[in-house]
Amino acid sequence: MYLPEFKTIGLSEIFCIISAFAFVLILINYLINYLPLAKLKNMHLEIETSNEPISVIICAKNEDDNLTEFLPKILTQNYLNFEVIVVNDCSNDNTEHVIDEYAKIFSNLRKANIKEDSYYKHGKKFAMLVGIKAATHNRLVFIDADCYPTSNNWLSQMAAGFTTNKQIVLGYGAYEKQSGILNKLIRFDTFCIASNYLSAAIKNKPYMGVGRNLAYTKDLFFKQNGFKSHYHINSGDDDLFVNEAANSTNTNICADILAITVSKPKKSFRDWRIQKSRHLTTSPYYKNQTKTKLFFNYFSQYFFYCALIPLCFAFNTILVAPAVLVLKMLVQWIILSKITKRLNEPDLLVGSVIYELLLLIIYPIFHLSKLFFKQNKWTN
Repeated sequence: MYLPEFKTIGLSEIFCIISAFAFVLILINYLINYLPLAKLKNMHLEIETSNEPISVIICAKNEDDNLTEFLPKILTQNYLNFEVIVVNDCSNDNTEHVIDEYAKIFSNLRKANIKEDSYYKHGKKFAMLVGIKAATHNRLVFIDADCYPTSNNWLSQMAAGFTTNKQIVLGYGAYEKQSGILNKLIRFDTFCIASNYLSAAIKNKPYMGVGRNLAYTKDLFFKQNGFKSHYHINSGDDDLFVNEAANSTNTNICADILAITVSKPKKSFRDWRIQKSRHLTTSPYYKNQTKTKLFFNYFSQYFFYCALIPLCFAFNTILVAPAVLVLKMLVQWIILSKITKRLNEPDLLVGSVIYELLLLIIYPIFHLSKLFFKQNKWTN
């Protein structure tokens, strides 16, 4: 027989039971971390179109090329009243000159300069604090210097997420579509992370956001004492702040295809590994509830694939492994098909199972690299 008959409970039957349990866990993972975004009917949880003034903040360190290319896309947004503050953080290229030249054309552009201090070394959080203090308006929207919005309605859609109750707005920051498997992995990893934190916010359990597309109020920032609790580490200006400040009532999402920002991805695995290692240094500072959620997400994936391996080595269970895998792929396909369309990542759907497997192999490398990661200065 190609399938166990369960007349007695032996190793084959035990392995089948374990694989069934693993499938249930992976199903729960999809229902918790992906389905809420897939089922979302509107682009926001709540919406307001009051057109209150907005301050867009960009921190730039040696970003003359990116600012030259992307800053006009931000300065020409379809929004009635907004300013753009670019914090020039000790740049030694033409960043300041680029800002000054654009300021002659765009009256809503402002510059905040930080000079090099040989006695005091600072990270990105100091540059962000300078930008926040320089902001004229209470509602703040953040984007990185190497990012650009995909439409002229990006700012209006993010701004619509601010309501009387909602002081944080989480958006999706994607990476450019380029050729090669590395690009697919970077984008799929980013897509999965976004699906998770947006779904959590939809279920009123927000835990993080990304600085490439994030908004919150100046009042909330100072009420939370800014970055005080994690100022000593380089990363965390986005995810750790949201992890501390977000709650079940004050966080909104913006899942509109017009409100996506795009960044340039890393070109080599080494650069991506360094970037991911830096990002992972923030995880020990998350709330315990967030750590549990993230642990379950990865555990369910590893456990599922590991549970299938023993099935491949017994004659009467050899067909069980592909059957369970196909069932899992079907569930994944149904749910991700809606999210990839919503977040404008349709090409990631076809190879999603392969990308998932490759990421599960690669992630231990990132975590090992994190143990040896040291960085004394910030980069985007």
